Amino acid sequence: MTSWSEHQQRWHEKKRRFKENPTVVTIRKNKVYKAISWVYHFLLDNWFFCLLGVFVGLAYKYPQFAKQGGMVRAEYSIGYGAVAVIFLISGLSMSSRDLLKNALNWRAHFIVLTSSFLITSSIIYGICSGIKSAHNHNIDSWVLVGMIVTHACPTTVSSNVVMTKQAKGNDVLTLCEVFIGNILGAFITPALLQMYMTGGWEFGNPQHQVTGTEPISKLYGDTMQQLGSAVFAPTFVGQVVQNIFPKQTKWCLTTFKLSKVGSFMLLLIMFQSFSTAFAQNAFESVSHASIIFLVFFNIGIYLFFTVLCFFYARPRWILWIFNHEPTEEDSKLYKWGYRLLRPFYWNKRDTVAILLCGPAKTAALGVSLVSSQYGSQNPKLGILLVPLVLYQAEQVLTAQILTKFMKRWIMADEKKQPDDEEAHLRDDPPEVLTGDVPVLPEDVTIPSSSSSSTASIRDHDQASSGEKHSH
Repeated sequence: MTSWSEHQQRWHEKKRRFKENPTVVTIRKNKVYKAISWVYHFLLDNWFFCLLGVFVGLAYKYPQFAKQGGMVRAEYSIGYGAVAVIFLISGLSMSSRDLLKNALNWRAHFIVLTSSFLITSSIIYGICSGIKSAHNHNIDSWVLVGMIVTHACPTTVSSNVVMTKQAKGNDVLTLCEVFIGNILGAFITPALLQMYMTGGWEFGNPQHQVTGTEPISKLYGDTMQQLGSAVFAPTFVGQVVQNIFPKQTKWCLTTFKLSKVGSFMLLLIMFQSFSTAFAQNAFESVSHASIIFLVFFNIGIYLFFTVLCFFYARPRWILWIFNHEPTEEDSKLYKWGYRLLRPFYWNKRDTVAILLCGPAKTAALGVSLVSSQYGSQNPKLGILLVPLVLYQAEQVLTAQILTKFMKRWIMADEKKQPDDEEAHLRDDPPEVLTGDVPVLPEDVTIPSSSSSSTASIRDHDQASSGEKHSH
């Protein structure tokens, strides 16, 4: 029987002969073939954006198919199933040691939670208050309420993990932040809404709605159920499988391109969000001016929050103050400050995780939060969901582009390290070891000059030739 390597050699030989065939060469030079080839590779490279456009079109044409409570019961089949697939793949691809290490990283939790809940929501509250005070009738006041609600929500569940993997960032840290952020979000988001919806925003306070709101205990129960069954359980199963069958798991991850499967599941989640929004006539209840404003505002504010999170994750003043490791000459204050504050300057892989978790907002949990707070029969519910659905779509599109630059930023260090090592060896050759000279026996002599060395070599050659002649 022929081996696998022989099969590969035969296949490559046939492929080479096919490429060198005169007919094939002539076809490849044809302009029509070049145009078709360009379109094919363009669609292949941008398959995510192309399929997103297809799914948005399907959601607009057939919103009843994938809306919440629709034909496929998307709140379960997609809201649980697609998210579970993403976190099952994450559990299969990460080591248990890294997961435990990142779960105990309290500094990262502090950075992500403060940026996701406090910094972003307070900035949006200030911007929306300024727009409201301008009394611009083209911008609906309930759209502004929806913007505040959107940015009071926790970070997104699935897209963060997918994007961090694509950017070669610390996806284990991202998974931990997603889990912690969404658990706390069920408690923090309602509290933030009560804090912001006062004074001039009293009309948007969930407690003052005419329609009956669902009890907060039901919101907590739904949140824990979704996180437990769609996030925690698949991750746990993936960890068990990859620890019992490490080689088989690695083979499956590389052979079946499971990272692409995660991206496709993300498209299904967005398909569900748009279907729900179209089914509730959300976009028809909002003016065109408000839609255009939201589209451009979301892109700008997402990029602004990304830059803000970058400086929050890598503050230069920490390097200026703690510019060297503590020594015996340094004070105790410097040593304690270095130990406490120096880790807040994150490496590149952790920084990418923070950049993707900080500005992102969840639509899966966000829809449940909005519905439970304002009531599923509220006539303003569609308007409240428009900023949330649009922001989720635009954050995914923008992050999909940014991940390419983040990946280059991370890979630059990995390429630089081998070059630095080669330059170090070239500029600083290995030092000659010095120390006590070993004492040689008395009958051993060391030649004092090159001439004596040459003479000894010549004598050795003559002796060798004499032995050959004697033989």
